[in-house]
Amino acid sequence: MSNGARGGGTLHTISVLVEDKPGVLTRVAGLFSARGFNIDSLAVGPTESSGLSRMTIVINVDTKPLEQITKQLNKLINVIKVLEHERGSAVERELLLVKVRAEGETRARVMEICEIFRVRVTDVTHQTMTIEATGSPDKLESLLELLDDFGIVELARTGRIALARGDRGIRERVLKRVAAGGEGSPDWTGGGV
Repeated sequence: MSNGARGGGTLHTISVLVEDKPGVLTRVAGLFSARGFNIDSLAVGPTESSGLSRMTIVINVDTKPLEQITKQLNKLINVIKVLEHERGSAVERELLLVKVRAEGETRARVMEICEIFRVRVTDVTHQTMTIEATGSPDKLESLLELLDDFGIVELARTGRIALARGDRGIRERVLKRVAAGGEGSPDWTGGGV
């Protein structure tokens, strides 16, 4: 998915389906660092299939270099599928934990913002409130902009995760190609777009 520009390029969200084996994350991240690209966000976790993991990578890069990286990712042994999410073609979410100053009258104003954004307060002290929010990156940015006025004490944010809209999953696209006699291998020895 392409979002607004930062640092000259465009933000792109890609999903990479990989075998769950030691060293795969290092090899994938190494492709980006070897070319001098900074990864804005990286989330890795298990999938519905045992032995497979899904990486969601957000990178700030122009389209041409991204195509080259995608082709090189596909050549890695443990990569099964690489999918770039076009703008609006995926459901994207992040998790945010933020501790904000909330004393006296400020507390009621912070609670009002929490209600508007439909987020949860997970911890309260005399001076602070810790808020848990999930949503699109834009929603979280808007929430942080409002909370910044009260004073953010601490912040932790996960990487973005994304699933393509529609009926089929990333793995089904690979299996369909293999079943049709296309390139690929049922024992997952390489990637393919």
